[in-house]
Amino acid sequence: MATRFDPFTALYRMDRDFDELVRRTWGGAQPVRSGFVPPVEMVVEGDDVVLRLELPGIDPSRDVDLEVQPGKLTIRGERRAAETEQRDGVLVRELRYGAFHREFGLPEGIGEDAVEASYDQGMLTIHVRGVVRRPPEPKKVTIRGTQNEKQEIRGSKADKQEISQ
Repeated sequence: MATRFDPFTALYRMDRDFDELVRRTWGGAQPVRSGFVPPVEMVVEGDDVVLRLELPGIDPSRDVDLEVQPGKLTIRGERRAAETEQRDGVLVRELRYGAFHREFGLPEGIGEDAVEASYDQGMLTIHVRGVVRRPPEPKKVTIRGTQNEKQEIRGSKADKQEISQ
């Protein structure tokens, strides 16, 4: 029986091997065992930031942890594989399962009270309030005494010119 080449499996192995090579070369605390990395969309809405993670097939109350620490938002979880049996046919699995871990920086002063999360139809949406801090509008400052000083300077120059002539 001929073995069929599966490009997805080959790419997965190459990606895993490359990650291991990078960890060994530059050192890592410990190897990250991640079955997949959920894609993220990050959007600014006014002063807030909204993150959307694609996490179909999970139970967020059981499979996802969301933590806020000073300067950091951490999302950890696991997509559990359904139990499957291989019978007479060939089983092909292209979906990735396993643990995941994502971290995002937060500005100083953002705590858990500024973070809300919801899950709907495979999308985990995290709303972080007050992340975008706009610089205050510049305000014009009135300089006192400039009119009088200019007149005095002009007057003194005129006096000097009259004296020198």
